[in-house]
Amino acid sequence: MVLSLWAPMASERLTSQQRARKPAWLKVPFPGEPRYLRLKAMLRASGLHTVCEEARCPNIGECFQAGTATFMILGDVCSRACRFCAVKSGWPVSLDSEEPLRVAEVVQRLGLRHAVITSVTRDDLPDGGVAVFANVVQHIRHLSPSTSVEVLVPDFQGSQQALVTLVAARPDILNHNLETVHRLYPRVRPNAMYERSLELLAKAKTLDPTIPTKSGLMVGLGETREELLQAVADLAAVGCDILTVGQYLQPTPKQLPVARYYRPPEFRELAEESQRLGFRHVEAGPLVRSSYHAERQIQNISGLVVRQPLE
Repeated sequence: MVLSLWAPMASERLTSQQRARKPAWLKVPFPGEPRYLRLKAMLRASGLHTVCEEARCPNIGECFQAGTATFMILGDVCSRACRFCAVKSGWPVSLDSEEPLRVAEVVQRLGLRHAVITSVTRDDLPDGGVAVFANVVQHIRHLSPSTSVEVLVPDFQGSQQALVTLVAARPDILNHNLETVHRLYPRVRPNAMYERSLELLAKAKTLDPTIPTKSGLMVGLGETREELLQAVADLAAVGCDILTVGQYLQPTPKQLPVARYYRPPEFRELAEESQRLGFRHVEAGPLVRSSYHAERQIQNISGLVVRQPLE
């Protein structure tokens, strides 16, 4: 299918005034529902962090109200400084040995159907923090055996041993985001490597083909149509099962500006084109983020029966 609805991208740049006026399809209600407030209070009382809050996700109200959250482990300070991300960067804090158990306890108290575990990047740690990921999965399995667990991991600087440890923990989904197209990596992800991210997903499939792999892309950073389709094809080529594509939104003035807002029909056509490449599930839309509707994705690809969250 030819993506005929796509407008030219390479030369299109928004002014600061145009960026401030977000299209109607990007506007979300201000969060404040009772369940949102309850979950936020529970996280603070447990000393836990979520990427929903740290990265200023626009879906935080919807997800918190539904009783779902993406837990961010290994502290809240990242050793890298990707230019799209609002998470604090600098010298990371020491590890909290009780964090894995606290995450599992909150998952149990919420009765989550599906738990997503991500982290800041910890290049300062010899194993990149992978042992903590494995520990969190183990604790959740013990306290909430019917909860499916998705891990959204950094690249561990390409460590084969870290990936072996992660796969041995047997998460239900192994997620690593490609984020953007090859050409934009030096500008958007200066301390990451496009090929390294693809290699991580490929090696995970080699180590255990039964674990579904997942990756995500942002659009609106200045990529061309051809570059975006090549990134999608590259993910399909390494056997990636689930793809998420969403609109990049500048979280603060410190991050990269938005180059272009994609329209909903463009996301629909991109989803159709991606599915033709063999992905088992594609989630594409203006407000889609890596963990958005994550519990629905695992149900779609595996038929896994998971319990409803507690009220």
